[in-house]
Amino acid sequence: MPERRYERRLHGILAAYVVGVLAFLLVLAWAEQQGLSRHWIGPIFLFSTVMVYAAIGVWGRTTDADEYYVAGRRIPPVYNGMAAAADWMSAASFISMAGALYLQGFSGSDGQPGGLAYLLGWTGGFCLVAMLIAPQLRAMNLYTVPDFFQVRFGGRWPRRIAALAAVLCSFTYVVAQIYGVGLIASRLTGVQFEIGIMLGLGGVLLCSFLGGMRAITWTQVAQYIVLLLAFLIPVSWLAWKQFGNPLAPLVYGTQMQRISEREAALRDAPAEREVARLYLLRAQGWEARLKDVDAALVADRERAQERIRELRARNAEVNEIVAASRALAALPRDAATAREQWRRALREDTERAQPLGGLPPHARPYAGDPDGTPAEREAFDVSRRNFLALMFCLMVGTAGLPHLLTRYHTVPSVAAARSSVAWSLFFIVLLYASAPALAVMVKFEVMQNLVGSTFDALPGWIAQWARVDPSLLAIEDINGDGILQFGEIRLGADVVMLAAPEIGGLPYVISGLVAAGGLAAALSTADGLLLTISNALVRDMAFQEMRRTETPEQRVIFTKFALLAVAMLAAFVAALRPAEILPLVSASFSLAAAAFVPVMVLGIFWRRTSRAGAVAGMLTGLGVTVYYMLAHAASVRSRLGLAGTGDLWWDIQPISAGVFGVPAGVVAAVLVSLLRPLHREMPG
Repeated sequence: MPERRYERRLHGILAAYVVGVLAFLLVLAWAEQQGLSRHWIGPIFLFSTVMVYAAIGVWGRTTDADEYYVAGRRIPPVYNGMAAAADWMSAASFISMAGALYLQGFSGSDGQPGGLAYLLGWTGGFCLVAMLIAPQLRAMNLYTVPDFFQVRFGGRWPRRIAALAAVLCSFTYVVAQIYGVGLIASRLTGVQFEIGIMLGLGGVLLCSFLGGMRAITWTQVAQYIVLLLAFLIPVSWLAWKQFGNPLAPLVYGTQMQRISEREAALRDAPAEREVARLYLLRAQGWEARLKDVDAALVADRERAQERIRELRARNAEVNEIVAASRALAALPRDAATAREQWRRALREDTERAQPLGGLPPHARPYAGDPDGTPAEREAFDVSRRNFLALMFCLMVGTAGLPHLLTRYHTVPSVAAARSSVAWSLFFIVLLYASAPALAVMVKFEVMQNLVGSTFDALPGWIAQWARVDPSLLAIEDINGDGILQFGEIRLGADVVMLAAPEIGGLPYVISGLVAAGGLAAALSTADGLLLTISNALVRDMAFQEMRRTETPEQRVIFTKFALLAVAMLAAFVAALRPAEILPLVSASFSLAAAAFVPVMVLGIFWRRTSRAGAVAGMLTGLGVTVYYMLAHAASVRSRLGLAGTGDLWWDIQPISAGVFGVPAGVVAAVLVSLLRPLHREMPG
C-alpha cells in the first residue's frame, strides 16, 4: 500500500508538471502573437528550463550514499524507464540523428556508414540490456559497473581497468553533450559558444553535484517531457503541413517518391552541374597547393600583402582594406596548420563536387550496385559491411555503457529492472519512430522551398545559424548567379533538428521549444555521465587505493568535488570543438562495447571466467579498439603529416572499431581463462 500511495503521488506531480509545461508554451505563443521579440523568447526558454532542473537538484540534495549513488533503489519502473530514455536520448539522438539521416540517407554514405544503423543499433541494444545484463546486475545490489568486476573476479586490477574504461568512454560521451549544450545555449541567447557552455553547465552541476542519482533521476523525468514535446510538435506540424495528417511515422513514406524525383531533377540541372564543376576546380587547386605547402603559403601571403598595398595606394574604402587585412590574418600560421586546413578543404570540396553536393540518394539501399561493374559491386559490399559493423558496435555498446547500466540499479527488484528496460524502450521508440520522418520532411522543404531562392531573399535563420558556427550551416554563391542551388548548401548534422521549425516556417516559439528539448537531452545525459566518471575516479579508484576507513558521507563529498573538476575539464575540451556530436558519441560506444561487454557477459554466464581472463579480455578489447581508432582517424593522421585514413581492415571505418575489439576481447578472455583457471590465481 505505501508503494501504491507513493506512485499515485508521483503520477499527480507528473500530471501537474505536464500541465505547467503546456501552459508555459501557450503563454509564450500568445506573447509572440502580441509582439514579444524572439530575442527574448530564447533566453526565457533557457532560463526557465535550467531553473526548473536546478530547483529539482536543490530539492533532491542528499549526502546519503544509497540516495546519492542509486536513488535509494526505490524508483518505480515506469519512471526509471522515462529517466533512462532521457539519459539515453542525449544530444546525439535528439540533435544529430535526424541530421545523420538527412545527410547520409537510410544506408549511409561511403565514408559515413550511418543512416538507419543508428536507429537499429541503439534500439536493438536495449534487447541485449534486458536479456543479458540489467537483471543480473540488479540482483547483485551494486552501486557501479566496476563494482561488478571486483565482486565477480576479486583483486584490484579488474576494478581498476573497468574504472579507467568507464572514465574513457564516458568522458568522450560527455564532451559531445557539453558541446551540444554550448551550441544550443549560444543559439538561444546569442552569446558566444564558450559562454553558452558555461550557462548550460550550471544546470548540470546543480543537479548532479547536490543530489547525485536521486536528483538526476527526477530531473531526467522532467527533461524527458520537454524533449518529447520538443521532438513531436515540430514533426507533427510538418506532417500536417505536407500531408494533412499529424501522424508523421505513418505518412512520410509517401514523400519518398517525390524526393527521389526531385533528386533526379537536381542531378540533371545545368546550374547544379556548373556548381559541381566549380567545386571540383577548387578541389584541384587545394590539391596543387598540397604538393608544395611552404611555397604555396608564401605565395598566398605575398598576394594578400600586395592586395592590401594596392587598396591603400588607390585610397580604397576602409571596409575593403579591413576585409583584405582579415584575409591576411586568416591565413595559416605555419606549414603544418596549412596542410591540415587545406586537406580538410580538399575533402569538403571534393565531396561537394559530387552530384547532390555529395549527399547519397535518400532511399538508396547501399552505395554501388550488386549487379554492376566490379568496382560497383565492391562499393556495395563495403557499404553494407560498414552499415552492419556500425550497427553491431552501437548495439553491443549500448549493453556496456556504464551510465546507462547504473540506471537499472535504482529500481526495487530484479523484476522491476526487466520492466524498466521495457519502459525505456517504449519511451525511446516514441521519438525514434519519428526521426526518419523528420529527415525526409526537412529535406523536402529544403529542395522544394529553399533551393531556387535568390540570395537576397533568403530567410534570416540562415545567417543566424551561420554566425553560431560556419560548420553547422554555410552557403555560397560559387557560380555567381544570385540563385541558391542545392549543391551550394552545406548543412551540418547538428543543425537539421534545431533548425527544423524555421525550415518549415513554424512560429519561433517552437524553435525555442526544440532548442530547450535539445538542451534537456544534452543535460540529462551529461548528468549521468559526470556522476559515472566521478564515481569511477573516487569510489572505484581513489578510495580503493587509500586502504583507510572512510564514511559513506565522505565518499559522497569527494565524489561531488571530483564531479565538479571533471565538468570543468570536459567544458574546456568541448570549447575546442574537437568533432561533431555523432562521431564522438559513436566512438564512446565502440569503447564501451570492447571494454565491458565481452568480460561482463562471460562473467555472468560462464563460471570458468577467471580474473586473469577478465584482465586480458578488457585490455585486449580496449587496446585493439583504441589503436584502430587512432591509427585510422583522419584528424590524427593529418596532425602526423599522413594523408587519408590509411589501410583499413576489411575497409571498416574507424567509427566502428569495436567490431574488432569485441571479438578480440572474447578470444583473449576465453583463452587466458582456460590457461589460468580460477583455483591457480593468487589474491590481489
